[in-house]
Amino acid sequence: MTDVDPREMRTALENLPHETSYGEPTPVGQVYFPQSHLKALHPDVALVKGMRGAGKTFWWSALQDEQVRKLIGESHERTGIDHRTELRTGFGVRPALDDYPSKDVLGHLLQQVDARTTWRAVQAWHLAPHGHPLRQNEDWVSRVNYVQGNPESIDRMLSERDQELVQSDRRVLVIYDALDRSADDWRSMYSIIRGLIQTALDMRSYRRIRVKVFLRTDQFERAQIGNFPDASKVFSSAIELSWPRQEIYGLLWHLLAEVSPSGSDIVRSGSDGEQRNLSTDGAARNSPAIYLDETRQRRAFQAIAGEWMGRGPKRGVPYTWIPNHLSDTEGKVSPRSFIAALRAAATDTRERYPQHEYALHYESINRGVQKASEFRVAELGEDYPWVGQLLGDLKGMTVPCDFHGIKDRWQENGTLSRLRSAVAQENVRLPPSRIEDGPDGVRADLESLNVFHRMHDGRVNIPDVFRVGYGLGRRGGVQPVR
Repeated sequence: MTDVDPREMRTALENLPHETSYGEPTPVGQVYFPQSHLKALHPDVALVKGMRGAGKTFWWSALQDEQVRKLIGESHERTGIDHRTELRTGFGVRPALDDYPSKDVLGHLLQQVDARTTWRAVQAWHLAPHGHPLRQNEDWVSRVNYVQGNPESIDRMLSERDQELVQSDRRVLVIYDALDRSADDWRSMYSIIRGLIQTALDMRSYRRIRVKVFLRTDQFERAQIGNFPDASKVFSSAIELSWPRQEIYGLLWHLLAEVSPSGSDIVRSGSDGEQRNLSTDGAARNSPAIYLDETRQRRAFQAIAGEWMGRGPKRGVPYTWIPNHLSDTEGKVSPRSFIAALRAAATDTRERYPQHEYALHYESINRGVQKASEFRVAELGEDYPWVGQLLGDLKGMTVPCDFHGIKDRWQENGTLSRLRSAVAQENVRLPPSRIEDGPDGVRADLESLNVFHRMHDGRVNIPDVFRVGYGLGRRGGVQPVR
């Protein structure tokens, strides 16, 4: 292992890229391919699920870049994605009425037609050639009405377009993201997603027309969105975007090599010049061995962060400690949180321990995890504001704890009464679906979001990535944000 200049590496860590804004082009050099993600990119995989920050929107945006599609095709031949793949956007958080209806337009349409017809109109709009009667309709209401009133014309057009794509050896992939922004209540959102999955199933009858839907794991309620004939044909191929520890460190090495000569040096040194084929599709995609070799990764990260999370082994090893304290109840880590923690730790080390022998001081790593927890809590608040109300009223408590203590605190603060009142007034977006079942129902909602963990003895535990940001304590754990 080459010597690591702590100051240079600290600067490299501080310069790790922030996630690009929604819809902005993703620099090709930042594109990293975890194994599960390669499988998920295949056009025949209609459903891709993942936690917040797992990469759904990253791929929704990156796939729209022809250079990225070309890179995928050259590196991973069997993914079915290359420069001949034409991408269309069927839904996203960014308004684009020329491509798809907005949330408000969707709400209006669904008062008149079912969700499947609406999404079929979106598909048809992206496939219809110039001169087709559908193209004469300037707004989504008239487009959807045309599709509903002319089913044979639409079927014929899709079949003809599919044949053209086969003859020219091309394909069209329409991608959908941010379905949580499609409605404000669960019933409407589930209806919208179910109709979209039905449309994805319809498109399977064609050879070169496909749909890809990116869903958050909490939206993936099979009983709600898969209750229609032959749904299993779509659900059986669903893939989750996962980030096992070696992959999340693989991303770190990849980004470090992009932003800094010091990063390139440690990747080269940590690999001893060895290349590995990281592809599972048989294509030759050689990358530095450190990308997936945990032994090499541990050694390289020790050169960055030291051997221990303190003055001795009692508090653990930085390589494992960081992902362990950033994981949810299922042990899943968001790469966004991971990179944010390292950036914050590097800045804190520079400000507090500029002469430290390593790029990262262990106390700064603690504070980096605190900062990442604040980010994660803010993200959760954007998606489900009611979670902040429920956990905010628990501030100062220590977990694990008996659920009776949590119920007592909610009772003292009138938490559920206030929340029920807000829900009744429709002032809560995507409210807890089991609130009418009282504290036990809300507990189940928090468990479904991987915020609460039910221990074997019935007590409640909360992962550090949420606990710290919400101001709850745990003996021997990362200190909560005050």
